[in-house]
Amino acid sequence: MLIILVALIALMTALEPNFINSNNIINIVRQMAVIGIVAIGVTFVIITSGIDLSSGSVIALTSVVVATFAQEGTYPLMVAVLAAIAVGVATGVFNGFLIAKGNIAPFIVTLGMMTAARGLALLYSGGRPIGGLSDTFQFLGQGMILGIPVPIIIFALIGIISYVLLNKTKFGKYVYAIGGNEQAAMIAGVNVTKVKILVYTYAGLLSGLAGMILTARIASGQPTAGTMYELDAIAAAVIGGTSLTGGIGTIGGTVIGALIIGVMNNGLDLMNVSSYWQQILKGAIITVAVYIDARKHKKK
Repeated sequence: MLIILVALIALMTALEPNFINSNNIINIVRQMAVIGIVAIGVTFVIITSGIDLSSGSVIALTSVVVATFAQEGTYPLMVAVLAAIAVGVATGVFNGFLIAKGNIAPFIVTLGMMTAARGLALLYSGGRPIGGLSDTFQFLGQGMILGIPVPIIIFALIGIISYVLLNKTKFGKYVYAIGGNEQAAMIAGVNVTKVKILVYTYAGLLSGLAGMILTARIASGQPTAGTMYELDAIAAAVIGGTSLTGGIGTIGGTVIGALIIGVMNNGLDLMNVSSYWQQILKGAIITVAVYIDARKHKKK
């Protein structure tokens, strides 16, 4: 995947000389930080043989709720942060409970949440943006620390924490075990229900944090925020080597996958390629990645 990323950067630079300048590179990483955070949560879900189609709508719901608490002269910054966490965790627990306890297919549950959360975002905001956000809150999406954009710092911290969770804890071993063979994991004593609920809760939490960062970056709560972000997040995970059949995936691979998506989006925007064609290209890339994964799985 790293070779593909380097090759893509070289191609975009050849086609659009302005692509490689430092400001644009920082802009790419700043923009992909939101997708990257969501994709990390989605990676946990996919490793357990699940799927999460609700992340984009959870971003929208978080965006309008957080904006209410982040307006100038209202609440301290921490209240807005806690609101983002609460929305994300609540939606994640709901998804996880129905999937693990209700034994309902992840596709159906998260598709329902995708529709419901988007509807709640529109209902809560009246279908209008919520502005007037404080400078302190906007710093989370627009500020810099030691020359590094804050969203990138948050993304890096989440990446490190997630890597440790997935690779250095029993929880991570259980996640892989469930994705590899759920029945075997259950026989081995893994509390599959609990782990699944925690996985979807974590994915919801990260979607909530991503929604907060996006809201701070665009300086308003948008009920239409996060549209199609679930596609980009799934694409980043799959391109990064996460298998849709479960049991396989890495945080590092997902980060590279998110960078590939970010580079592609930015490069195509600079070349004035229609957003419609961009969606077609993403769909084709996901299809090819899934096909390659299926071929590998079949050989094994």
